[in-house]
Amino acid sequence: MAASAAELLEQNLLGVFGERDVERRRAVLETIWSPEGVFVDPEGRSVGFDAIDQRIGELQAQFPGFVFAARGTADVMQDVGSLAWGFGPAGAGPAVTGVDIAVTRDGKIESLYAFIDA
Repeated sequence: MAASAAELLEQNLLGVFGERDVERRRAVLETIWSPEGVFVDPEGRSVGFDAIDQRIGELQAQFPGFVFAARGTADVMQDVGSLAWGFGPAGAGPAVTGVDIAVTRDGKIESLYAFIDA
């Protein structure tokens, strides 16, 4: 059975964006994302596995020691879901918060929009 939008959002937050081991991150990315998936954040638009993986690597390099954590559970309507998150130093409160909005199809993330709270 295909993963739900809620499951995909949670796996993406921790297993892709939160995973610092490059090989493990890439394996999860290729499992839960569509090959032509689109990631959009305030820094720009990344399309496909390589571009998304590169963007995540850049983000992690910019913030060593920071971790992602869900702020509640995912909210889902049909194949679209949202998940609030925090990002900050391990063991401390979040330095940044935001919300991911994902559009899914057939158990894969087609597009994900990361909104950063002001």
